[in-house]
Amino acid sequence: MVAILSAGNAVIGAQPRSVMRRDNLRHAATGVLVRNPAGDIYVHRRTATKDVYPSYYDFMAGGVVAAGEDPYDAVVRELAEELGISGVELVKLPEGDYADDNTTYHAYLYSCVWDGPIQHQPSEVAWGAWMSPAELIAKLDDPSWPVMPDTAALIGPLVRSFR
Repeated sequence: MVAILSAGNAVIGAQPRSVMRRDNLRHAATGVLVRNPAGDIYVHRRTATKDVYPSYYDFMAGGVVAAGEDPYDAVVRELAEELGISGVELVKLPEGDYADDNTTYHAYLYSCVWDGPIQHQPSEVAWGAWMSPAELIAKLDDPSWPVMPDTAALIGPLVRSFR
């Protein structure tokens, strides 16, 4: 079950994930920008089985906040599930809103620095690697590179400031 939000971000109900996706209902989601001590950014490719934007590249780990789940608990859970990262200090970034024909949500955003191993969740992550900010910006400027539009909109400006 997924928490459904009003335009003012109040929880107004809960729906199965399938209904939230089918009807593009406004919900809460989390995202974490992961950097290493050298300042590189972890980029991954989503699996072909993802329900939104399959096989797209992403530079934010995260996901949907479950009904009754605190957004901070959701970001900790998602980071551990997707990339195997836990016990890391999360720095809060400004929250944001994103909407397109496939998804509509309020984003709880964070960043962290990680120098340990990355362990992909096979059902969600098909590939991943560290990229310098310059390498990632070049990819973002390449219209043939399928990048998550929400991540590009919400976190892309921050990445561009790392030049």
